[in-house]
Amino acid sequence: MLHKIWLGFILSAFVATCYNVFVNDNFGSFQEVMQAVNAMARTSVDIAIGLIGLLAFWLGIFKVAENSGLIAKFSRLLAPLLCRIMPDIPKDHPALGSITMNMSANVLGLDNAATPFGIKAMQDMQTLSPVKDTLTNSQILFLVLNTSSVTLFPIAVFLYRAEQGAANPTDVFIPILLATSCSTLAGLFVTCAIQRVNLFNKVVLTYLIGIFSFLAAVILYFSKLASDQLAEQSSLIANFALFSFIVIVLIAGYRKKQNTYEQFVEGAKQGFEVAIGIIPYLVAMLFAIGMLRASGVMDLVTTGVASVVAMAGFDTMFVDALPNALMKPLSGSGARALMIETMQFHGADSFAGRLASVLQGSTETTFYVLAVYLGAVGIKHSRYAVGCCLAADLAGIVAAIFVSYWFFA
Repeated sequence: MLHKIWLGFILSAFVATCYNVFVNDNFGSFQEVMQAVNAMARTSVDIAIGLIGLLAFWLGIFKVAENSGLIAKFSRLLAPLLCRIMPDIPKDHPALGSITMNMSANVLGLDNAATPFGIKAMQDMQTLSPVKDTLTNSQILFLVLNTSSVTLFPIAVFLYRAEQGAANPTDVFIPILLATSCSTLAGLFVTCAIQRVNLFNKVVLTYLIGIFSFLAAVILYFSKLASDQLAEQSSLIANFALFSFIVIVLIAGYRKKQNTYEQFVEGAKQGFEVAIGIIPYLVAMLFAIGMLRASGVMDLVTTGVASVVAMAGFDTMFVDALPNALMKPLSGSGARALMIETMQFHGADSFAGRLASVLQGSTETTFYVLAVYLGAVGIKHSRYAVGCCLAADLAGIVAAIFVSYWFFA
């Protein structure tokens, strides 16, 4: 599936570029597309190099946590849920611990920590795979949960809104949480339906009720805070949780009378190897996205959608923010740039500016996540993972539009 989408990106960009040159007489189009290819190739290496230190550090910490038995204890909290939605993972397998830590980091908005944990989870699940170049059911569900993960503290969106002069930068907080919750639920239900996993047993329902009751309490509390208090407290909680985890891991290893320094170095070595290994996968995906952007395909799609919506008699206000929705699954930096551009052109407190902010926080960068995680374990056949991830993205986009109309229109 992924290779077909990849080829579709390239062919679409080629057709659009030929149209620009031979019909619109824009003879610089081929040069612009190739410049985008070169820029994305360099960006791929920059991303991988930037990940080396983070991967080395967090995989080192994770190695200590795993050897100390701390991860095994922590994973037991979520083991009943994970064992039911990922039944092909044994109850005491290390993958449950790395999955748990990845999900926790995503919920707290700790993207830098979530990526190493996610790579470790994919590697752990890969040990259970009967066909090493093909995703298992558990890996697919894990990817869907990552690309649609609920984030309690979308601080980056608030900061960009404040920078662009929003009167209340955090007024998108509840819409973002509602939209990303819809995305996660849709991804979970679609994937579990395909895999025939029963979500309506007592254990799963108990977890879901507990999780979303907690989310409701968090919404109620943080919605009453001023913007500066929200950013300050959420940042404090996130960094305190991260720092505490590091200290607890090292203390747990010390109490087990282990050489935590050597274990950390052993795990850190893996970080360098993983970062270098994902470069080819990043180059393959990002250069195709760069061609798609430079060829004008995104603009063409946006214009077409606006025309169809107008012909159907519906409001077209949301179309101004649609490029952000279309770009988010493809490129995080591109979507961020489009969000800022939308706020600059229409205003941070305009409907389009707010909707772009909600869209930015509603889902993850799907194809970046797929490229990194599949590349880390050498997966070639993604099965139906792309379709499930995009279904979650679509649910998040639709929810973001409806919630934004509800709150801001």
